[in-house]
Amino acid sequence: MRTYNNISRPDHTPENISILKDDEVFVFGSNLDGAHGGGAARVAYNHFGAIWGQGVGLQGQSYGIPTMQGGVETIKPYVDEFIAFAKSHPELFFYITRIGCGIAGFRDEEIAPLFKEAVEVENICLPESFIR
Repeated sequence: MRTYNNISRPDHTPENISILKDDEVFVFGSNLDGAHGGGAARVAYNHFGAIWGQGVGLQGQSYGIPTMQGGVETIKPYVDEFIAFAKSHPELFFYITRIGCGIAGFRDEEIAPLFKEAVEVENICLPESFIR
């Protein structure tokens, strides 16, 4: 466990998230059209305020990173944009799901390197598989 903003948080993103504290954000893999029909995108839509038709950025207590538009190289700019956003919002705590590793079909070892800079960002929590 770790402490951020005087609140105890897990070291790694939990496998299943169904409840968030007021300052927590669920980060999910989306598509550019914001059609949140399955996987973590559906969870974000059903539970954390993701907006149908918005594929990128903060939406309620969720943040979409597009993963369905091509190869890993097309995801990187969105990950970099997210990391900059998280750094500029220290009042929030972000749980990164295994974006791109479900419906989009990527492997953890393909996506994890995109988050290398996020490892040292205190308000970003990564899946254990991304740390390994």
